Amino acid sequence: MSDVIERKDAASGPAASEALSTGHPGLDALLGRPLVETIWRRRTHRVSQGSSVLAGTMSYQSSEPREALSELEEAVLIAMTGSTGLTMPDRPFEDPATHKPVMAKPNLTMAGRTAGSPDNAQGTHFFMINDTGTYFLRKLPPPAEGEGTLTAERLIERARQAKVRILDHRLDVPGDNRDFPAYLDSNRLLSNLPGTTIFLPVVDLSRQYINGMMYLLTQPDGARPAIVDDRNFYRLAGVKRWVDKGFLNKDLKVPLSTIGSLRTQIEADLLLQNLFLVADAMGLGGWVHGSISPPVLLGDPKFSKTYGAMLGFDVETPRWRFMDILRWHVPLPSHSNLRSNPIGLRHNGEYLIKGMSPPYYDSMRAAVDAVVEEKFGKQGLYADEKLFSEIYKEDYGHRYLSEAAVYNSDVIDCVRDICTYIYETHGRFPAHCDAIHVPGVWLQVHHVEIDYYDRFFRNGVTEVHRSHKRDWHS
Repeated sequence: MSDVIERKDAASGPAASEALSTGHPGLDALLGRPLVETIWRRRTHRVSQGSSVLAGTMSYQSSEPREALSELEEAVLIAMTGSTGLTMPDRPFEDPATHKPVMAKPNLTMAGRTAGSPDNAQGTHFFMINDTGTYFLRKLPPPAEGEGTLTAERLIERARQAKVRILDHRLDVPGDNRDFPAYLDSNRLLSNLPGTTIFLPVVDLSRQYINGMMYLLTQPDGARPAIVDDRNFYRLAGVKRWVDKGFLNKDLKVPLSTIGSLRTQIEADLLLQNLFLVADAMGLGGWVHGSISPPVLLGDPKFSKTYGAMLGFDVETPRWRFMDILRWHVPLPSHSNLRSNPIGLRHNGEYLIKGMSPPYYDSMRAAVDAVVEEKFGKQGLYADEKLFSEIYKEDYGHRYLSEAAVYNSDVIDCVRDICTYIYETHGRFPAHCDAIHVPGVWLQVHHVEIDYYDRFFRNGVTEVHRSHKRDWHS
């Protein structure tokens, strides 16, 4: 297959590369690299430039200096985590069998990204770690029309706008304390070394937990499930009056643990894969692997005495209740931090990530109302006619906003009751998954130790890796 790719690539000739010209040889090479070839030739390269490997008779001592990614190289990768334009609400408005309205406004945002997201929740946030510090990558608005061209100047400028330096050093555990539970086995010998750049995803599940629960309850009569709590003897999760009313189907039970994270976490995995492919297409080494243990990374109180504040997330520990012995197998109040819940991140007085729960909101009712207001309030997403005129042709944006159904009041009230039940029963929201989900993996990107791969492997690197310095650093 690679032979076919190479022949077709060669046949594309100078005209193709000329059409893709950005004025920068590295960007031109990246834009000219076929996607299928990148996927087909993609391999993990764990050994970064300047790293040595102790491996018996295959031990290797590097003579190369460590070399951090350039500002442009990082800017390209930052762009791959961000917004790329606007999405399309291409969904039906009504049921073809009954002609009843179908809820057609589930999205939390209309900003498109380089990977898909349930209800376009875009709950994934990225941190970038390099030799100059640890950065939160702010989500920027979609590029304005005419600004989508990938030029070095635009990429660097948007990267500068996105970066918020929250630490003036590379995030890592102190000293030589890299053993488990900080790092896993051999990862500690090659991960997060000088010269490397790390992309760490964390996912705010709380907003889509509320929005997704509403979407779940927009089903037709008879198909709306009764939500039960499998951590509380499968009792109804605050929805008795909705079952009695017939709004929910008492015979169609869905446990809160089955609902889980409503699949919101999957977008982080998709974004990491996109980042990995772009890094490989640039001729850089990419390596998705186990990160520092998530509770250690976030600064969970269980580990902060040993490892420090790390990223310094706000972490709430619910008050221990006697029933926690049965519900969560937490035997004593002294063990209540087993159920600690990361809820958000503040830096210099600004909420960089703000979960939808107390103490950020007075109650879960207020948190649900905030999500509804963000979508359907006077300044909400679906009140922005200008935005939808940029998505649709002619007056179709106005038609969509006026014709497509929204959540009705029963759906909103029922979800208020469910979320209130979760918080009052379990002392945290959500209870069956964390508000801030950390996948436990990160992507390391670095310059490849070419000589190591040439010495030991038949196909250790591609021509793109060999030409990287010429294209990106000449």
